[in-house]
Amino acid sequence: MFFSAWIGYAQFARRRALTRPSILASTNRIRRQWMLQTTHREVRVVDAVVIQSLSSSPSFFASTTILIIGGLLAVLGTSDRANELVRDIPFAAQTSILVFDLKVLLLLGIFVYAFFRFTWSMRQYTFGALLVAAAPEAKQFAEHNLPRDAFADKAGRVVSLAAETFNDGLRSYYLAFAAIGWFFSAWAFMLASLGVIYILYQREFRSEVLGVLNS
Repeated sequence: MFFSAWIGYAQFARRRALTRPSILASTNRIRRQWMLQTTHREVRVVDAVVIQSLSSSPSFFASTTILIIGGLLAVLGTSDRANELVRDIPFAAQTSILVFDLKVLLLLGIFVYAFFRFTWSMRQYTFGALLVAAAPEAKQFAEHNLPRDAFADKAGRVVSLAAETFNDGLRSYYLAFAAIGWFFSAWAFMLASLGVIYILYQREFRSEVLGVLNS
C-alpha cells in the first residue's frame, strides 16, 4: 500500500498539474520567464548567483541524507539492541528482529532513493548554469535575430527538471516520516501514509503561496 500511495500520488500530481496549477508548475512558468529575461541582460552575474543558491538546497539534503544512511546502516549492525530499545517505546509494536530489519531497510531504501534524486538535481542545475554561461550576449540576440524564446524554453526546462527532481527527493523525506509509523503498528503506518499524502496535496495544490504565485 505504501508504494502504491507514493507512486499513485506522484502520477496523480503530474496529471492534476495539467488541469490545475501546482506549486511546481507555477514556479516552472516563472523559471521560463527568468530565462527569457536572461537573454536581455548583458551581465548575468545575478543569474549565476540564483542558480548557485538553488543548487545549494539539494546539496544540503544530499549531505544530510548520507549521514542518515550511515546511521541506518549502523542500526542494521546492532538490530538486536535497537529492537529492544524500540520495544521500550510506548505503543511500539513487538516484532521479531527480522521484521525490525525490514522496517529499517524500508527507511534505508527511501533515503537511498532520495540521495540519488538530490544529486541528480545538483547536476541538472549545473547543466542550467552551463546553458546560461553559453548563451549569446543580449546584443547578439538582437543583431542576429536569434530566437530568445527557444533559449528560454530549453534553459527553463532544464532548470525546471532540476526543481522537479529535487521535489521528488523532498517528497521522499515526507514519506519517510510516514514509514516511521510502521515501528508502532501497521495501522499507524497506513494512517501516517494517508496523512502525509494529504499534506503533500494541500501544499502542492491548495497552499496560500500558490494563490499568490497565480494571482
